Amino acid sequence: QFYFYFPCVKLIFTMFIKQKIIKFLIFFFCFSIFSSISQTNEDVPLNNMTINEIPKPISSLIFEDFSGNEINLNDYRGKLVIINFWATWCAPCKKEMPSLDMLYQDNSFKNLKVFAVNMEQPNKLKTKKFFNDINIKKLEIFFDYNLNFVKEFKLRGVPTTILINKKGEEFARIIGEVNFQDKKFLKWLSKYD
Repeated sequence: QFYFYFPCVKLIFTMFIKQKIIKFLIFFFCFSIFSSISQTNEDVPLNNMTINEIPKPISSLIFEDFSGNEINLNDYRGKLVIINFWATWCAPCKKEMPSLDMLYQDNSFKNLKVFAVNMEQPNKLKTKKFFNDINIKKLEIFFDYNLNFVKEFKLRGVPTTILINKKGEEFARIIGEVNFQDKKFLKWLSKYD
């Protein structure tokens, strides 16, 4: 009778312990998920932005300014670089571009360089009219004749904005329209200046 009693107690005790462990693991799993979700929301200042935990190195990219001069992205290491991809037919591009222009005029950013790269077949008259119509003051027009950016960044649409740190690595990406004057975004971006 004693032999029968001991295994039963041992079985009940083991089940009790396993149940406690299982409950603890479920609690721990849920807690870690919810805490990581809330942490992610705090870290990402815009809903349509992704931040790379490990910044992605960028190869040397060549594109053109409005006059047709070649620009090498590598020449801007040591700067916080924003590359905004846009098109004249794109309504969200037209809506966000003035706030990007205001960001570029913001003197509190000492190391900021912004490239507004038109993704259409280069048309100087059309792009210049687009900038004039929305009263762009500081931004300049750039072109990607050889589609180097499309290949490097695997672009799928406009507007898309790539953020590059001082080491020349992509650390964040914005898909779609944003207000570049959003206070939370500006505060977050200033950490990289």
